[in-house]
Order: sequence, then C-alpha cells, then structure tokens
Amino acid sequence: MRNLSPFRMRNADMTLKERFMHLSWCYIFLIFLVAGAGFVVLYAAANGNWNPWASKQFARFWLGCAVAFAAAMIDLRFWLKYAYLFYIAAVIMLFIVEFFGHDAMGAQRWLNLGIIRVQPSELMKIALILALARYFHGSSQQEITSISYMIMPSFMVLLPVVLVLKQPDLGTAVLMGAASLSLFFLVGVQMWKFAALGAAGLISIPIGWRFLHDYQKERVFTFLDPERDPLGKGYHILQSKITLGSGGIFGKGFLQGTQSRLNFLPEKHTDFIFTVLAEEFGLVGSVSLLLLYLALIFYGYVIAFRSSSFFGRLLALGLTMNLFLYVFINIAMVMGLLPVVGVPLPMISYGGTVMLTLMFSFGLVECVNVNRDVQIGRRGAYDD
Repeated sequence: MRNLSPFRMRNADMTLKERFMHLSWCYIFLIFLVAGAGFVVLYAAANGNWNPWASKQFARFWLGCAVAFAAAMIDLRFWLKYAYLFYIAAVIMLFIVEFFGHDAMGAQRWLNLGIIRVQPSELMKIALILALARYFHGSSQQEITSISYMIMPSFMVLLPVVLVLKQPDLGTAVLMGAASLSLFFLVGVQMWKFAALGAAGLISIPIGWRFLHDYQKERVFTFLDPERDPLGKGYHILQSKITLGSGGIFGKGFLQGTQSRLNFLPEKHTDFIFTVLAEEFGLVGSVSLLLLYLALIFYGYVIAFRSSSFFGRLLALGLTMNLFLYVFINIAMVMGLLPVVGVPLPMISYGGTVMLTLMFSFGLVECVNVNRDVQIGRRGAYDD
C-alpha cells in the first residue's frame, strides 16, 4: 500500500460533507447572478411573460444545478479514469445523429429520446476537453514536443469536428477546435506548429470553400456586406445592430424595447438575446453582464491554477476557455464582428442541452476546486 501523508489521505478520503465545505461559493454566486440575468431577459423577450421561455429555462437551471452538484462531489480521479469512455460515448452519439438524428431548421443535430431532445455536439465539447486533459496528464514535456506523439490528440479533435461540420454546425465545430487548440498551447506545444497549422489553414481556404453549404457561403457574404440583401440574408445582423444602438447608454427601460416587442429582431430568445438586454438596459446593462462573465472566467482560471494535479488544471482551463469562447463568439456575432454561426450566449440564451452541459462543466470546475490539494500521478493514483 502506498504511503500517503495525513494531509493527502484526508483529501483522498473526504466525506460528502467535507467536499461540500470545499465548494467555492463565490464561483457559485457568480453562476447564479448570470443565470438570474438570463431569466430576466427571457421574461422581457416574451413581452413580460414567464412563458414559454423563462419558466422552462428556470426549471432547466435547477436541474442543471443538481447535475453540477453531483459532478462536483465525485472524486476527481473518477473523471480521469473514465475520460476516454465519455469521449467514445459522445463520438458514438455523433455517429448516431448522422443516421437517426432529428432534423430541425435544416440541420440534423439532435437525438430525439421521446421526452427530451439531446444535442450530442454540446456533450462532445466537454467530453473532448476531458479526453485531452487525460491524454496530456500522462505526458512528459519530451513527448509533447514529439510530432508522432501529437498524432493521437490531433485525431481526437479532428474526428468530432468533422462529424459536427457534417450536421452542419459550424459554430460548435469552431468552438471545439478553438478550445482544443488552447489546451495544446497550454501543455507546451511549440509555436512553430501553430504557425504551420495556421499557414495550412490559409492555404486550404479555397478548398474548404467548395465544401461549404450555400447558406454558409451566404453568411460569409452577408458578414462582409450585410446591406447587399437587407430584407433577406442581411436582415438578422442589420436588425441586431439597430437594436444594439437603440438602447443608448441607459437603455429604453425594462419591457420598453420596441425592436423586441414588435418582433423586428429574429431569434430574440436564442442567438440574439444579448441585443434584447442592450436595448432595454443600454450600455450600462451590457457592460454589467460582461463584467459578470469576466469575473466568472477569471475565477475559473484561479481555480485551475490552484489545482495541484495537472489533469485538474487542464480540465478547469479547458472548460473555462470554452465558456470564454461562447461569450466572445456570441457577442462578436451580434455586433457584426464575426459571421453569424449560431452560438448561444451562456445561461442567457434559451436552450435545454446547452444549459445542462454548461452546468455540468461548472460542476467539473468545482470538482477541481474541491480536489485542489490532491496530487495525482501519471497513472491516476495519488502521489506520495
């Protein structure tokens, strides 16, 4: 039997009550603040009605809290041990979507399980980070600098990205790819490899363009010139900019947003919900929400760097980067700085699978925090 110090033995055998006391209540408080803002904005988007969006989002949030709590209370070694299994299960679900997926709005992204619909690509965002954190946890710096050693993690990223692109879901594919690259950078992959990847990406743009769907090409054209079709393809982004600007500094007031109430703004409860907040609460409200996100992201990084285990550090960093990318891409999208790719705003946009997977990811970050003093060896055992 391995000799553990009393301090580490205490961490290895923590009771449920002790784990509960190790939770970061500041992190939880920030999550509740952002979620609360989401309920208010969904209420406003429905013209002052809890139905149909705010009430369902409220129920999903509390279900997500139960999922997050369960994830946080589980030993960190459990997620290390079964990381590859979660990844394989998510890949299988993506393959199933190809043949039996539920088609909605021209995309085949959901599995219809009867009472609920599940979007496997959302689950894959977490499963991929878990698997990469597990792979790099057992790696030495010498192995990471080896090109042959990087073939497997590259394949682990490429496979789900290709499957998600086939659905098609460009936004989710971009999120997965960017979050994965951030982990590659954090573990010490040399910069010249990123430069080579970037150069290869630029060279392959003409080839990749041929594989884009017509509506995806139209999104690029609309991004470059939204006024080329103001009543058609450019309508979404033009109305989004109008709504953002109409709020001014302090906004028009709660439930006073005309763009939203008169239904000029499309997808006001999902991808473009940030503009509803901006119109009614103005620049002050928008910046306040962004500061809440910034605090949540900052706290996630603090939890990551306080972790004694490399797996925990990578897991928390990857999940926090995923949250950052959600926020950045959505805000840039509704402002016209990026093409419209269908990325929701975390805990604000209406959506079941997104809410549950986000709460699951928060639970995993809390799990890293609860086990922050635990050092895990390369084989998953506690170090001496």
